Amino acid sequence: MYTSIRRYEGLSPGTIEEIVKLVEEGFVPIDSAGAGFIGYHLVDAENGVMATISVFETEAVAVESNRAAATWIKEALSTLLPNPPQITAGEVRIDKAA
Repeated sequence: MYTSIRRYEGLSPGTIEEIVKLVEEGFVPIDSAGAGFIGYHLVDAENGVMATISVFETEAVAVESNRAAATWIKEALSTLLPNPPQITAGEVRIDKAA
């Protein structure tokens, strides 16, 4: 498995709800439609910080997701996200779920 974590900082107060709605309606269907998709999570870390976590079967699928995310964000969220995300990606070494 391979994961991509995107951390966004500097969000204006009150924009997280709008971002969540747009991501759920616009990006999640794109991201989850690809072969090799395992999961997607959006975390409201508060204080103007949000993170997304995408999990895929392979690195190639994760790389494609990052490209799709960059394009979609530029088109749909550029006015709500003042800073580019910090992206951390890599192989999942431990996978433990409840």
